[in-house]
Amino acid sequence: MTRPLVISDCDEVLLHMVAPYRDWLGEQHGIDFVMEDSDFGKAMRYAGTGDPVPGPEIWRLLGLFFDTEMHRQQAISGAVEGINALARHADVVILTNLNDDRRDARARQLMDVGINARVFTNQGPKGPALKAILDEYQPSRAVFIDDLPQHHGSVMEIAPHVGRLHLCGEPMIARHIDCAHVKGHAHARIDQWEHALPWLMDRIHGVNDDD
Repeated sequence: MTRPLVISDCDEVLLHMVAPYRDWLGEQHGIDFVMEDSDFGKAMRYAGTGDPVPGPEIWRLLGLFFDTEMHRQQAISGAVEGINALARHADVVILTNLNDDRRDARARQLMDVGINARVFTNQGPKGPALKAILDEYQPSRAVFIDDLPQHHGSVMEIAPHVGRLHLCGEPMIARHIDCAHVKGHAHARIDQWEHALPWLMDRIHGVNDDD
């Protein structure tokens, strides 16, 4: 019999991303990063002029961060302990929206903080990638964890039987992100690992499948 499967995002679920990105932009590029709503692109302005950073430069800087600054990303409180606790009861894989050539760097980054898990990279909605993972693992049941509501919607459309937990562990942006649970796309919204872990444990053991 196959084991349960946990499919987890990385940034803002396991590792802080926006906070170290903000610090790096200010220190190295003279850019202020202030999120006032859910629009990531509007958060970046040049400190000297207040002018918004243009779209192509936003993407260039984001890529540069992942190429050179991933060591700045630290684990979210409770994430390492939580995901490793789940790994004692289920297979755990990471589904992260990064270019494929950054997969090995992401795996090393996670290993450095104490998470040893197979990493899958993806671009765009996560539903199709998750379906491919399910086809490979054929789990007894599965749970998906992500901080972005659109990915829960994508998974719901393609694999509605998968448990879906909306978790954003970065307080700086959590309040700005639309709640996938309120939209009906996730089974729960829990932003702290200490509270999320019991829900996840119940889910992989089939306790709250009807939530």
